[in-house]
Amino acid sequence: MKKSFRYIALSFVVLMGLSAPQAFAGNKDRSGQAGAPELLINPWAASSGWGNAGMSFVHGVDAIYGNVAGISSCNRLDLNFTHTSWLVGVGNDTRIASFGFLARVGESSVLGLSFMSFSIGSIPITTVQNPDPGTLGTYKPNLMNINVSFAKSFSNSISGGFNLKIISESIKDMSGVGVAIDAGIQYVTGPYDNVHFGVTLKNIGPTMKFSGDGISLRVFMDQNSNQQFTMVQRVDDFELPTQLSIAAAYDFLFAETNRITVAGNFNSNSFTKDQFTLGLEYGWREILMIRAGYTYENGIWSKEGYKNGFLNDDDCMNINRGLSAGVSIKVPLSKKEDGLKLAVDYSYRDTYIYNGTHSVGARIIF
Repeated sequence: MKKSFRYIALSFVVLMGLSAPQAFAGNKDRSGQAGAPELLINPWAASSGWGNAGMSFVHGVDAIYGNVAGISSCNRLDLNFTHTSWLVGVGNDTRIASFGFLARVGESSVLGLSFMSFSIGSIPITTVQNPDPGTLGTYKPNLMNINVSFAKSFSNSISGGFNLKIISESIKDMSGVGVAIDAGIQYVTGPYDNVHFGVTLKNIGPTMKFSGDGISLRVFMDQNSNQQFTMVQRVDDFELPTQLSIAAAYDFLFAETNRITVAGNFNSNSFTKDQFTLGLEYGWREILMIRAGYTYENGIWSKEGYKNGFLNDDDCMNINRGLSAGVSIKVPLSKKEDGLKLAVDYSYRDTYIYNGTHSVGARIIF
């Protein structure tokens, strides 16, 4: 076990060393300079219900986002369908549709695959010559993330995993594609396996860049000439929002049927302020789970954080902060402990502006 742990730890040291310029060189002054911000959105209802506090022992499809090491807990097959109403009241109804499944491929190995697709709605087309919306029609941005995951249990206490992300962002005449890697470790100890630790490093990858006909335009040689030529504008590349998470949790067990878990998570963000999340989850027979969390970042209690209906960049960096809450009901359909189960999840996340984010999910567990 110690040998396996050393190998995993060494892999993390290498990854963190390679990503150090991105992961730890950032600060609040770089806010807004990263691209692909959707990589920081948790699309799953169960784990987002307490503000991602449970990243030290997250399991199932939710672990693909939270800590990929957690998918190793899959028995045989795990499917998850989740619908998210993102930033309710933003104007264009933004919806996130997510699907993921896990399959055990060996005694201690699990493979996973998930899709996360955004429906942002229609945006009016405007140009310099036609600045008024509604005269040139509309366009729809397309954003999709695809995750291919692998995790392995090295012992009863240690599991580790990697996640390959494919990032696609496009409109009608311009697109960008990128790749990134996540890596995670989970460690469980205690007399009843009730002490949990987890570390995960997310969104490590090369810069992205947009290309396509949308960055070119036809211009005249001069004011007195009818000759035109195509000018291609230079497009700068952009970095991905690297994030390091360190989490811990403790289970208080009562009468073999009740569990109260206290969990904490620290997110080190390379392009925004760091965040701390504290969460609490109550479980009854692992059938009913009720959870809540609070996410804090420096400056959110400042009276200057919100001025005259507009964000003050000096104090506000992340849209998700404050309270979150959720509930899950998992119903066993078989008398066997590892038999078929159906689960329904709901979560609400408070946001700095607009009316919060709601997620509803359904899971099938074999």
